[in-house]
Amino acid sequence: MVTAIIVAAGKSERMGAGTDKAFLSLGPKPVVAWSLLAFERCTDVDQIVLVVRKEQQIAAKALVRMFGISKLRAIVSGGKERQDSVRAGMKEMDSDTRIVVVHDGARPCVTPETIAEVVKIARRSGAGVVGRRIFDTVKYVEKGNTVTRTEDRTKLWAVQTPQAFQASLLRRAYAELAKSGAVVTDDASAVEALGEMVKIYETHQPNLKITTVEDLQIASAVVLKR
Repeated sequence: MVTAIIVAAGKSERMGAGTDKAFLSLGPKPVVAWSLLAFERCTDVDQIVLVVRKEQQIAAKALVRMFGISKLRAIVSGGKERQDSVRAGMKEMDSDTRIVVVHDGARPCVTPETIAEVVKIARRSGAGVVGRRIFDTVKYVEKGNTVTRTEDRTKLWAVQTPQAFQASLLRRAYAELAKSGAVVTDDASAVEALGEMVKIYETHQPNLKITTVEDLQIASAVVLKR
């Protein structure tokens, strides 16, 4: 069984106080609805756990009914850190789950095809993530705004979601996080900390994360063309 955990419990601080970007309108649908529908349409995914802010539980239930998300297993409240939200989602997974796919609800441009590709990698290699090569010159700044050095961009990738893992591997990674108290910005980092291999699926499709009002405009142009 493949379970998807869609995390939409962030504070949306860059959007302004009191704003929940997951429920902002993106064309005819809320931002998070685009991700839900992509996972609903992906034949490799069996069930979905949606993680939202506590105060958005009612809105999330209404959204799921409105868009006919039949694969939903549960809607749960998120935690303080992103990893706390993922952990809350993992607690609701079916016991038969063999592959876990974690996705940021603020990435509405995801496609069923991309989801299927990372699931395929996870089945074969244990962990698969979506990423893009970095073509800009990247500067490392130790302090202030003075350049310390220029990084070798040929070895740098920008990693995104979805990220898929064998369930046993992700559980082990999260158990180690609990012991160490470390904070990670994505689930692949937790797996890497175990010394396990993570494979990248290179995408050439727009997969931006909504963080500003301008991002909404760009994402709208992408999803409405499909």
